[in-house]
This record gives sequence, C-alpha cells and structure tokens, in this order.
Amino acid sequence: MHILHIVGARPNFMKAAPVLRALGNWQGVRQTLIHTGQHYDANMSDVFFHDLEIPEPDVNLGVGAGSHAQQTAQILSQLEPVVEEYHPDLVMVYGDVNSTLAATLVCAKLLIPVGHVEAGLRSFDRTMPEEINRLVTDQLAQLLFTPSVDGDENLLREGVAADRIHFVGNVMIDSLVRL
Repeated sequence: MHILHIVGARPNFMKAAPVLRALGNWQGVRQTLIHTGQHYDANMSDVFFHDLEIPEPDVNLGVGAGSHAQQTAQILSQLEPVVEEYHPDLVMVYGDVNSTLAATLVCAKLLIPVGHVEAGLRSFDRTMPEEINRLVTDQLAQLLFTPSVDGDENLLREGVAADRIHFVGNVMIDSLVRL
C-alpha cells in the first residue's frame, strides 16, 4: 500500500509525525511526504524535521503565502500532477489548512481515497476559512480520524456514515509526549 501524506503548515508536521512513525512499522506500507510549502521558513522547517524525526519531504511545492484563494488554487494546480505521478492508494491530510482542502479536492476528482486526521473538529463559525476547509474535507474524505468524542458526534450530526469515522485520539498530544 502506498500512502501519500500532504502537509502544508507547521502544525501539520506535528500531526503527521506520529502517523508517519506508526505507519512506518507496518509491513508493505510505502510512504511519500509532500510539503505544499503553504507556510515555509527554512529555519522552522529544519527544526520540525529534526526534532520530530520526520524525513525530508519527497516533494516540496513551494507555494508560499497568498490569499486563501491564491494559495488553494496554486496547491490544486501544482499538486494534481504530483498525485497523478505517484498514484497512491490513500492520501492522508491533516488539520484544516488550505493544503488540506486542496489535496482533498484533487483526490476527490482523481478518485483517490482520503484520510483526514483531526476530522470532526468544529468552531461553528463559518466566517473562519478553516471551518469551511473542515466541513468540505470531512464530506469528501473516506476515512475520518477524530481526536475526540465530540468530533465523532459532529460528523454523525452532519450525516457522515458511522463506518467512515474512527476515533484515534489527539495526535498533537502524541507529538508533545514524544518531545
């Protein structure tokens, strides 16, 4: 099984680290790390890779800053050919950033299953761009990995099938404990 991990913002690295580590112990699992470059600072990125013991990304799209629309559009257009090239069995997305939404949209159109880590979290404030990213991602992802029981409840209330919801706990706490 080939799993593509899409990370874009610094907190995504903290969320991805324990998942990468856990899946690295599974026989027959090949992992590829894609950094969209949504938030990029060489000093910060180097610290995250070193301290979290994350391998250097296989691909860095280098998208950088911009409005929500500009970032999302750049990630969509640059990520699609990468996903087509790697043709993974599953794409893992993290949190609620523009990279998460863009990767989910790319995969939905390419018919590649998506797993969303930190699914079901809600602010109930649709003026927040992150809330829109969460809502859309959770509707399109096939596997929803929730950090809390209220995440499960939110998804069920939104009509998500129970068999897509998997309570796994808070991966940010996993990173905190490890560090």
